Amino acid sequence: MSSIFTKILNWKIPWEIIYQTEDIFVIQDINPEEKTHLLIIPKEEITSINNLDEKNISIIWKMHLVAIEVAKKEGVEKGYKLRINVWDYQEIPHIHMHLLSKY
Repeated sequence: MSSIFTKILNWKIPWEIIYQTEDIFVIQDINPEEKTHLLIIPKEEITSINNLDEKNISIIWKMHLVAIEVAKKEGVEKGYKLRINVWDYQEIPHIHMHLLSKY
């Protein structure tokens, strides 16, 4: 079954994709915790970082590079935090990184 993120990526749920690369896309969080709250999501549907293996572990590095780029684009590069939740802390079973900033 496809996650909500995969449905957004495939245009089954309308949502603005604010940035994307070949492997990753970025959207606004529906329930922001900070003034800036973006989700950095791999296009490949991987349930949790605990399910990464040698063939797809590089996705975390790619997500981090996208976070740096998007932080600059959004003007928050001087102060932000990144968070990845795992299992019971995940609301959606598809790896995603939160970029949060008070700016």
